[in-house]
Amino acid sequence: MAESVGESEGAGERKNHPGAGRRKAPIFPKGRQGDPEARARVASLLAGRPLQRDLLIEFLHLIQDRYGCLSADHLQALAQEMKLSMAEVFEVASFYAHFDIVLDGETAPPELTIRICDSLTCDMMGARKLLQDLPAKLGAGVRIVPAPCMGRCDRAPVAEVGHNHIDSATLDTLKAAAEGGHTHPRIPGYQDLAAYAATGGYGCLKDCLSGARTAGQVIETLSDSGLRGLGGAGFPTGRKWGLVRNEPGPRLMAVNADEGEPGTFKDRYYLESEPHRFLEGALIGAWAVEAEAVYIYLRDEYPAAREILQREIAALEAAGLAPHSKLHLRRGAGAYICGEESAMIESIEGKRGLPRHRPPYVAQAGLFGRPTLVNNVETLFWIPTILTQGAKDFAEQGAGDSKGPRSYSVSGRVKNPGLKLTPAGITVRQLIEDHCGGMAEGHSFKAYLPGGASGGILPASMADIPLDFGKLEHLGCLIGSHAVVILSDKDDIKAAALNLMRFFEDESCGQCTPCRNGTEKAVKLMSQGVWDRALLEDLAGVMADASICGLGQAAPNPLLCVLKYFPEELA
Repeated sequence: MAESVGESEGAGERKNHPGAGRRKAPIFPKGRQGDPEARARVASLLAGRPLQRDLLIEFLHLIQDRYGCLSADHLQALAQEMKLSMAEVFEVASFYAHFDIVLDGETAPPELTIRICDSLTCDMMGARKLLQDLPAKLGAGVRIVPAPCMGRCDRAPVAEVGHNHIDSATLDTLKAAAEGGHTHPRIPGYQDLAAYAATGGYGCLKDCLSGARTAGQVIETLSDSGLRGLGGAGFPTGRKWGLVRNEPGPRLMAVNADEGEPGTFKDRYYLESEPHRFLEGALIGAWAVEAEAVYIYLRDEYPAAREILQREIAALEAAGLAPHSKLHLRRGAGAYICGEESAMIESIEGKRGLPRHRPPYVAQAGLFGRPTLVNNVETLFWIPTILTQGAKDFAEQGAGDSKGPRSYSVSGRVKNPGLKLTPAGITVRQLIEDHCGGMAEGHSFKAYLPGGASGGILPASMADIPLDFGKLEHLGCLIGSHAVVILSDKDDIKAAALNLMRFFEDESCGQCTPCRNGTEKAVKLMSQGVWDRALLEDLAGVMADASICGLGQAAPNPLLCVLKYFPEELA
């Protein structure tokens, strides 16, 4: 159909108009405009540092440590310096619990923050009353917040004043620390490089670097020793090293020092007492798989261990003991999920700690897409001992068919809680009676957690089961990181399970619906006076079957154990 004369003329006028095809320039520039002073302050903090994308979390810590919070202007300035979008910086900062973001119009937090652990053992020892009474004791000007496990469960209740941990905290000790300005971490006595070298330390590493030992020999020795991953999964260490070594290079190594499982503190103990034994193990691992760099991911709740590692890594590098691999210390920011290996790798890369879908596995495509060896602190701690003693001597230190010594973090209602180094496969009854001085005065043994928050809860009648990998799964429990929490007749088992589920609800990364919504729904159902058994069992099944990672899959374990082993508690 032909155009009308009028339509044709109008079209021509529009086409030839001087402004045709051009968008009108905005009166004001788009987006948030950065504050020049904030940009200058952030640029000064970052001066001389490589503006790598994977250092984003480190830079967020730098800003918060200096200014006490992360203002919107600081975030914008950081984004501009690193040539990232504001959304990219904000999504990372807002993911981690230890970053305090202050948006326009909001009030900055007080200069001093006191965190009080409200995880299971601390809750049993009076943390709730501290949280309730401390504000009146201190008055205004101090922020008091609940916090998840701080890795000092044998000294419960625990609080952190700034970066200074207060063990067996009371209202008076917290008040004194706050008013005295005691906010720096207390550094315990530890074995430094000179002391470690005097005992023959780094001899095994030198043998490896000189060719006196081959990678094949070391991997075979580890396999024969029975050493397994002691962060919770229990994968055979020698086999893991062999798998990574067989992947095409270049390769990397990541150390999981983010033990956030309530009840666990063994890695902190070793890092704060014998850091070089761990560091030698890590450097031997890097040599064996030919990793160009080692990234140590340390939880932010361990400031003393961080200061120790900073000192001692600098010392060993100055001594020329790490010519084959560069050591990087990376700081977590308060996210339990980053104890999952792929979430940890995402965090090392400067991202939100969201677990990855697998395959590929991190041994194939891990940190920066490279094959990556991931090991736990305690696993690496035993490497020099095994290579010195021999696989047979190490393996024979276990009980029954279990292999090697094992570190159990014991807390709760015992006289002498703490780290207990015993034969692997010991029973909880032996732990209590032979290593903890028995039950605390006035308490009778009722139940125990064999493997931390995700390991389930068992009754005292099952106190003679070996505490080792493969011994508890048929009961719906896990040994995990060997965190043993003892409950007594004074403890409410349902309340304990609810405390654990609240932890999982708070720590869920939110990536998958079964975990994100499942933990929230479970908390609501478990908070009711009478539990709906059928609904809770159905919910637990969905979480276990459909969650992306171990957090959602294992979160129902304590709940299911209460339903199965403590029916009297449900009446």
